[in-house]
Amino acid sequence: MTTELKGKRRFLDWVKSGRMIEVRDPQDNSIIAEVPAADPEDMLKCIEDAKAGAKMAASMPVHERMKIINAAADYIEKNSEKFAYTIAREGSKTIREAAKETARCIQTLRISAEEARRIHGETIPFDQSPGSENRVGYYYRFPIGVIGAITPFNDPLNLVAHKVGPALAAGNAIIVKPATVTPLSALLLAEAFEHAGLPPKVLNVITGHGHEIGDVLVTHPDVRMITFTGGLKAGEAISRKAGLKKITMELGSNSPVIVLEDADLEEAVESTVSGAFWAAGQNCLGVQRIYIQESIFQEFQNRFLERTNQYCVGDKQSELTDMGPLINEREAIRVENLVNEAIDKGAALLTGGERNGAFYSPTVLADVPEDCTISKEEIFGPVVLLYSVNNLDTAITLSNSVNYGLQAGIFTNNVNKAYNAIAKMEVGGIMINDSSDYRIDAMPFGGVKNSGLGREGIKFMIQEMTEPKVVCFKLSSC
Repeated sequence: MTTELKGKRRFLDWVKSGRMIEVRDPQDNSIIAEVPAADPEDMLKCIEDAKAGAKMAASMPVHERMKIINAAADYIEKNSEKFAYTIAREGSKTIREAAKETARCIQTLRISAEEARRIHGETIPFDQSPGSENRVGYYYRFPIGVIGAITPFNDPLNLVAHKVGPALAAGNAIIVKPATVTPLSALLLAEAFEHAGLPPKVLNVITGHGHEIGDVLVTHPDVRMITFTGGLKAGEAISRKAGLKKITMELGSNSPVIVLEDADLEEAVESTVSGAFWAAGQNCLGVQRIYIQESIFQEFQNRFLERTNQYCVGDKQSELTDMGPLINEREAIRVENLVNEAIDKGAALLTGGERNGAFYSPTVLADVPEDCTISKEEIFGPVVLLYSVNNLDTAITLSNSVNYGLQAGIFTNNVNKAYNAIAKMEVGGIMINDSSDYRIDAMPFGGVKNSGLGREGIKFMIQEMTEPKVVCFKLSSC
């Protein structure tokens, strides 16, 4: 059965290339929909529309922005089963994971509406400078105009909302280029804003292949900001091409978690298993490396393997399923090759390591040599590496040994050790007694090193999507 595109045609009808992209369910490779494959001329038209939309958005009063964003959240809440089904159908998430993403999207939009009222400036004491005693003024923040958003497949609804919500709250127009393999959730979000009364051309969703239309979006001088979530190589290419415009990027990680001997092992195991295999491991915050203090290593490993082997892999639409397939068979083969490389170099396969089409079983490795790709780069699959360490300092050193730094976790009941890790771990966020895979949509989110530029999180993205303007009055002498 194919997915109907009724209600979303306004965002697609103007694409004139005539070519289509098949959207397939990775579980069985069945075609669920077709969307237009835009060409460079289509993207240029989209940018012209967005320029007109930016003028409308900037003139929209804050209360109207808030009303529309909240109405879109209401629409999603009313149709949450439809949204969750679409997420699970076109992507890798199980229906339970998709329902949680839908709930988070609603929260993301609600926070965006609230933050729209908090785009504040400040007064400036100009008389701090000699000769400026007769000057008063302030600064305020104004929208930057047209924003280009390039979004990934692994959170096809909420990661789009994380760009759309702040952009609209700040009074910008936005062009969303969703992942080619998961465009339907982004189109559903656009449908929600259409029902909410958002004027045409303020939110623009364009479907197509990145290598055909991406450069037009990234390099166009009227697109004043690019916000990208995806892989490191693509991010580096965008940064080279974009020129003088704002850029925010979230480029993934190789997230470490430290488990010390005083930790609550049951909590640590449950949290790290979930963190490793959520969304089939296709998660920028996913637990990839676990450093366990040697005195508890064997017990932790035994419990971790027991819990991993209880994971139910299968039909995404079943409430009983814990993990579905990767986004396609090509990605599953890539993960399989990374695991096989590690095993060939001496890593121990403790469980998993089996592929069936796009499905790859939850996999645990130990004794992985440092020169393996899987120990240095992001896996983006259901694979986790266990290491025994003698103390916290060693664990921190090893955690920092890769060129990523998005988030980390540490399990300990010793506040001094927790603060030691906080001070020394090179990451954008550290979770105490939780895995790296924890995030709320209001917090600043981003990393250091190759994990990206700037911060997401609604309040913080609004700062990125606005500019300060200084106003100074020179007063006549009384």
